[in-house]
Amino acid sequence: MPPLKYPRWALILLATAQLIIALDATIIFVALHDMGRALQINAQQLQWVVSAYTVAFGGSLLLGGRAADLIGRRRFYRLGMLLFALASLLGALAPNATLLIIARAAQGIGAALLFPATLALINTLYAEGPVRNRALAIWSMASAVGLALGTLLGGVLTQAFGWPAVLAVIVPLATACAVAAGTWLPADGPRARGRSFDMAGCITVTLGGSLMVTTLVQGPEWGWTAPATLGCLLLSALLLVAFVQIEQRSRDPLMQFALLRPPGLRAALGLTFAFMSSYGVQYYFMALYFQDGYGWSPLQAGLAFLPATAVCTVGIQLAEWALKRWSARKVLVLGQLAGAVGIAWVAATLPYASNFWPLLPGVVVLSIGQGMTWTSMWIVAGQGVPAAQQGVASGMAATAQQIGGALGLAVLVMVANAGAGAPGSPSALAGLVRAEYGAALFALFGVIIALGLRPAPVDCSSLDGQANNA
Repeated sequence: MPPLKYPRWALILLATAQLIIALDATIIFVALHDMGRALQINAQQLQWVVSAYTVAFGGSLLLGGRAADLIGRRRFYRLGMLLFALASLLGALAPNATLLIIARAAQGIGAALLFPATLALINTLYAEGPVRNRALAIWSMASAVGLALGTLLGGVLTQAFGWPAVLAVIVPLATACAVAAGTWLPADGPRARGRSFDMAGCITVTLGGSLMVTTLVQGPEWGWTAPATLGCLLLSALLLVAFVQIEQRSRDPLMQFALLRPPGLRAALGLTFAFMSSYGVQYYFMALYFQDGYGWSPLQAGLAFLPATAVCTVGIQLAEWALKRWSARKVLVLGQLAGAVGIAWVAATLPYASNFWPLLPGVVVLSIGQGMTWTSMWIVAGQGVPAAQQGVASGMAATAQQIGGALGLAVLVMVANAGAGAPGSPSALAGLVRAEYGAALFALFGVIIALGLRPAPVDCSSLDGQANNA
């Protein structure tokens, strides 16, 4: 890649991309209540408003990573942003549930083009070590802010302008980023000669991954032993097996399995899975409980997530400080453990609280853990990966993240709906509490994965004064 002319503006653009992706994942939560009433969407369709994004995102990430590596990362940054803007506009104008779900899926494809290109740009534009870790910390902070701020902004926009505003707000932001990238990001170099796109591998992994995530989302409604569920799981497994066979025989494979040799990337696959199935889904159930259980307005529910935004940024800064002194293993164990404790605290307190204050200690603990985990797991994922493969490696880790989000949400929605009555009934509220405890268990799964990391320290010394490029 050519040298950076605008290093700070480039990092702002890359961080904003992650802000948009994270924001779009959670801004929808507080608006779901109004969407369901306005478009007459039942509970299962309402889940698909969230999961259509996850399915398309998770199923297309390897394709997006490969395309970014071969065709150009700046090109795919801009293409992903423009697709995001168009899909958001379609969603805001959607007159029914079907078009809204299609728009959310298109947003997911845009995110799948954008995410690996963004992470690969960071891992190639900023040298491994202190400079890259600082850039990843800023990028992580944008993501954490997006996840938590999404619920606040969703509440403000829904109450002031109606649910379409939570989608329309993305349009000018994504469009502006696509335009600015032409100046602030370095131009892509010449396309590599002799490299193939591995279309057979792209098709099998995209279809297989999308079908698997779709089945995991739909499994609770179909039944896990239903013929449709078992048939789709079998077909997705066959497609993924075919993908492995194609990759082993291809002269220029989509995914080189040698990438799995670095222990950091292998661990990152499990860590991103655990992160999204715990931290990533618990906002869904908290937002519903705030409105159905406490009777809060969308704005009140959104404001309740404001402390999480501030505290999560503290967690990211704490991770940067801790990684100077401790191994990534220790930081990740502490981060995931904080998530398990904090989410369980919230779950235990929800039925007995009449306002937000009793929940605050749990929110503080889980938000610190969220910031620590997010930064550390992406630092681990990028270590030891060749520059030419950073897009695919990022796509692999992000695919595991999205599968974790889809599976975690599907399983916990099933837990929440087991024996539940109408929304707001005591049984339905008890189901939401059970789901929060389930998210805490997923965080404990992340602790187990982190304990398996080799305790090699991450060299983040002398961060101050060495991050000029960031």
